[in-house]
Amino acid sequence: METVNILVVGVGGQGTLLTSRIIGNLALNEGLDVKLSEVHGMAQRGGSVVTHIRYGNQVNAPIVEVGQADIILSFEKLEALRYVHYLKEEGVLIVNDQEIDPMSVIVGLDDYPEDIITKLKSKVKNLIVMDALQEAKRIGNIKVVNTLLLGALSFYLDFEIEKWKVAIEHTVPQKTIKTNIEAFEKGLTLSKDLERC
Repeated sequence: METVNILVVGVGGQGTLLTSRIIGNLALNEGLDVKLSEVHGMAQRGGSVVTHIRYGNQVNAPIVEVGQADIILSFEKLEALRYVHYLKEEGVLIVNDQEIDPMSVIVGLDDYPEDIITKLKSKVKNLIVMDALQEAKRIGNIKVVNTLLLGALSFYLDFEIEKWKVAIEHTVPQKTIKTNIEAFEKGLTLSKDLERC
């Protein structure tokens, strides 16, 4: 298997690290060589967080090079814009249509950029935009945004759906398994239904 390169980006507190661990655990369960590299921004909540995930038969380096990501899974729009240059020309960008103000906006130094989705459309051939927060509210738990987005991602990777569910069951807290599986399934359905922008 050729090496697959994924970036998971968001802000602290969104569940990006748990999502990355589920992907890594799944690839390990399939007997693949996996490298994860987590980069944390400021503090636990609110700072930029990016995880580089690489898996395949043999993976030497843990970092995805600029222009080499097969998929970027972004939990927040501005983070997608920050890291879009990592995406391959034919890569897929999955974006949660959510705004979380960075510290520079909170303290009044900057404004949150306008028209981010329009900017992303001009840079990316394969763009999937979904309101994962709204879908999570429909499920009844906003904490499952991450597994909802994971479900969307799963549509683009060659792992059996049941194997994804096993990886989720072995990674999330036991009392949240049912809700996380429901969110994963919803994300997969949405990804199948959404047209690329």
